[in-house]
Amino acid sequence: MGFTIGGIRDFRATRPARPARRSRSFEGTAVAEYTGLWGWDVVAGARLVRGECSCGRESCLSPGDHPLEYASVVPAGTTLDGATAAWARTPGASVLLPVGRSFDVLEVSTVAGQRALVRLERMGLPLGPVSATPAGRAYFFVAPGAAAELPQLLYRTGWDDADLDLRCLGAGDHITAPPSDHRGLGPVRWLRPPSLETGEGLPPARMLLGTLAYFCHRVAVAT
Repeated sequence: MGFTIGGIRDFRATRPARPARRSRSFEGTAVAEYTGLWGWDVVAGARLVRGECSCGRESCLSPGDHPLEYASVVPAGTTLDGATAAWARTPGASVLLPVGRSFDVLEVSTVAGQRALVRLERMGLPLGPVSATPAGRAYFFVAPGAAAELPQLLYRTGWDDADLDLRCLGAGDHITAPPSDHRGLGPVRWLRPPSLETGEGLPPARMLLGTLAYFCHRVAVAT
């Protein structure tokens, strides 16, 4: 994704220390990590402020959960200084990651996702980053193209007729990234943060789908 171990060390050496409390500068630093270390595009998103979307539209269809129309994408490869400067132009914005470019996302409930993650790690399968929202959703980062392949993948794994709480996000979708607030409910967090192992060479969806579908089914039966 355009970075090296040496480059990561250099970046971290110049990165400001994490403050005790989350701040706008902390989110600006996170943007620089996403663009400079992991090779992801970032876009500024709206927030929910006192129950209203910061975009200012009274009829907003997705309050606090969409890109700001006037904000430009901070492209993959942007340096620390460049990312910090770009983020300063959208004070108070949430950090959104466009899906379908560097990765697609398999979305399940956090309960099913946490159980599946334990199983997948025990199986020794290569995994990408995994995040969780305060709304109870878990996002598994997988190789791009998964959204288009999902119906066929479910058919091949025998889960096409099951009523699963599972969907795939692809081109045109966005997800809120840590440390940003999600729809006024609290910050998004990492269940499995990006690293040298998780940020590069994301797994194809087919490697995770069977396990995720199984635990989605188990959670549905239990409830």
